[in-house]
Amino acid sequence: MMIIKEVILFTRSIQNQKKFYKTTLGFELLEDAPEKISIKVGESKLTFKFKEDAKPTHFAFNIPSNAIYDAFMWLRKRTEVLDYDGEKIAEFINWKAKAIYFYDADKNIVELIARERINTESDIAFTAYSVLSISEMGIVTEDIEGIYNGINHMKPIHVFDGDFNRFCAMGDDFGLFIVIDKTKKKWNPMDDEAYTSDFIIKGDYNFSYLNGKSEELN
Repeated sequence: MMIIKEVILFTRSIQNQKKFYKTTLGFELLEDAPEKISIKVGESKLTFKFKEDAKPTHFAFNIPSNAIYDAFMWLRKRTEVLDYDGEKIAEFINWKAKAIYFYDADKNIVELIARERINTESDIAFTAYSVLSISEMGIVTEDIEGIYNGINHMKPIHVFDGDFNRFCAMGDDFGLFIVIDKTKKKWNPMDDEAYTSDFIIKGDYNFSYLNGKSEELN
């Protein structure tokens, strides 16, 4: 089980992200400062720090395995749900999962994904408090195998799906690195440009990814 405790991302506007996550979606703020905010995402924490040249990325939140339709109804009242191949709810048969996508205030591509294999169900109305954890973090590179080797050297990691050519998901249903080659692939579902965006991750894997290079944290 791969656990993501915290993801630190960068934003050009702390206030816009605060308004989106707290006011629009209703997430709980754990920290609120002029240059930094932290949001409670189930068992994980999502932090935004100010950076003038921040670029958008992709990340995902796990939700209860039976909650995708409730989550869709909840989300569409608050922001636009993006189409995936003409559908609002994407079905990934091989992953035994269903997902919905939206943009946040920075045009990060955010995903709510319900995975059958996690088998965590909910019988209450969906809200931001229904989200279980951060489950995916996007990594953009021109060398997928190099990224894999670097992460695997820190701690062994399983190739969940894909290969080292254009797309590789590493980890498991609880936590995944979604690694793409920006010269060969763009981000689903809207074919957005894939930028080599900076982030810091903490949990089972602890490293920074800055300027396209990973460095393990002590």
